Amino acid sequence: MRHVYNIISYIFHPLFIPIGGTLAYFMVAPYSTLETQSGNILPIFILTVIIPIIFFLILKNLGVIHSIFLPTIQERKYPLYISCIIFLMILYQVIPNNYVHELFYYFTGLLTATSATLILLFFKFKTSMHLLGMGSILTFMVALSIHFEINITIAISLFTLFTGMVATSRLYLRAHTKNELLIGFLLGCCSQLIILKYWL
Repeated sequence: MRHVYNIISYIFHPLFIPIGGTLAYFMVAPYSTLETQSGNILPIFILTVIIPIIFFLILKNLGVIHSIFLPTIQERKYPLYISCIIFLMILYQVIPNNYVHELFYYFTGLLTATSATLILLFFKFKTSMHLLGMGSILTFMVALSIHFEINITIAISLFTLFTGMVATSRLYLRAHTKNELLIGFLLGCCSQLIILKYWL
């Protein structure tokens, strides 16, 4: 059973949440063009998946971090700093070139949640990045459904189920406490809810 929960933790790793939300947007948005898609998806994939993996390998070789799941508070600081910088690059360099209103605020929410997680680290509180990511993308999908008036109930239901599976896996693997999971989920949801009034 441990192997199953490890696989779930890898599949829904926070690393894939930014590109996951981007793909979800373009799958739902009725008026997106191929030019807009290619102008956003590829740069976002490179910045949020490829670049962090390269930094992870560098930091691991330097002995700064030891696992992709960043089990200790100290190990989490550098990757979170890098994430904040990457989100700022996306907001100020990538999205303005092929402007997508909804994606801009999605990444604003991710930046807000990541910054809050970083601040909590200084108070010795380890927030679950897995649940933060799941909360962010789930809230974004609900908002997209309302915004475009498109029924994606099945997708939302599946992601709700996946969120429960991720939470269960993190508890089973003893990676987080219930409070760390709850705070992570609330940060992910609330960071998206707060900015809904700007685009919904």
